[in-house]
Amino acid sequence: MSEPELPRPGGTPPGTLARDTARMATLARQIKAWGLELGFQQLGIADIDLELAETRLADWLDRGYQGEMDFMSRHGTRRSRPAELVPGTLRVISARMDYLPEGQPTMQTRLADPAAAFISRYALGRDYHKLMRRRLQHLAERIGTTIGPFGYRVFTDSAPVLEKPLAEKAGLGWIGKHTNLVNPRSGSWFFLGEIYTDLPLPTDTSAPDHCGTCHACMDACPTQAIVAPYLLDARLCISYLTIELRGPIPEPLRPLIGNRVYGCDDCQLACPWNRFARLSCESDFSARWGLDAATLVALFGWDEARFLERTEGSAIRRIGHVSWLRNLAVALGNAPPSPAIVTALGGRLSHPSELVREHVRWALEQQHQFQPQKNAKLRK
Repeated sequence: MSEPELPRPGGTPPGTLARDTARMATLARQIKAWGLELGFQQLGIADIDLELAETRLADWLDRGYQGEMDFMSRHGTRRSRPAELVPGTLRVISARMDYLPEGQPTMQTRLADPAAAFISRYALGRDYHKLMRRRLQHLAERIGTTIGPFGYRVFTDSAPVLEKPLAEKAGLGWIGKHTNLVNPRSGSWFFLGEIYTDLPLPTDTSAPDHCGTCHACMDACPTQAIVAPYLLDARLCISYLTIELRGPIPEPLRPLIGNRVYGCDDCQLACPWNRFARLSCESDFSARWGLDAATLVALFGWDEARFLERTEGSAIRRIGHVSWLRNLAVALGNAPPSPAIVTALGGRLSHPSELVREHVRWALEQQHQFQPQKNAKLRK
């Protein structure tokens, strides 16, 4: 079946199918070049057949691995069938942008310091959503300036989109055993964004899987959330526990969280392909307010006003101050016993939120400074 011909501005008569195909191939090359000029590291083009990914998603949901992330099933097949989400969609332009703000040895050092607050490195700077969406919008507008009006919609983790399967089909990398996308020349420290379009662009070749027999990511996961190769139980994942979960963190998992107070990068740190990762040149992804080197006690001292001030424009803000304190309390409980930590925790025992108070009590118990009888009274 031949592909639809591209509408031409000004009523120019369409050429032959071969000529139209050549024009689309030229446009695809231009789109990739323009994307690099806008600061993306790579772009690819995928078709919209996600049948295999849809089956895998349905199985994952049936297992209940999404936990409280109800949004993963809320939109039905629109997540796995792009033309249902945006009618007329024929192709997806997938783009990636590196975000690594510092070298991996520095991250390992911070992670190994129990007094330090470890924040997933994607969240140290400004929220990437707006930056990438703006760049993708500029790209779409440049396409329109060149060919005239066309149908499109821009996404950056902002709608029910299967970003990683689409990026895999677009040749940007393969989905590794930790379920992150891995690029053979750049590792996995990058963001993804998409343009859904009705242009019949030529598609790229899917990237082959190069994980082989390696299982470093699975071994490195603190909570063993990667329950099988390519299968993640989000309910065990520290990123889910510290970002998506709004209630109490299950007690058996708290000691395993260590000093990770927002997200977790362990599986990426363990991946051998990340030896090829490059530092980002985007200043917006650099750490703000010293979050790359902050101590647990210092961050636990932020009141809500300071939290809102220092997370303005950051992905961290969406969890709210209560979850922020909850996460920090767990990390403080995991730290070596310290009078400074006990004092900091004690200052939150009367916090208005029972969620915070409960995690503070647990943390004090871990610090071996909280008497059981006092604990019982506080729970009444």
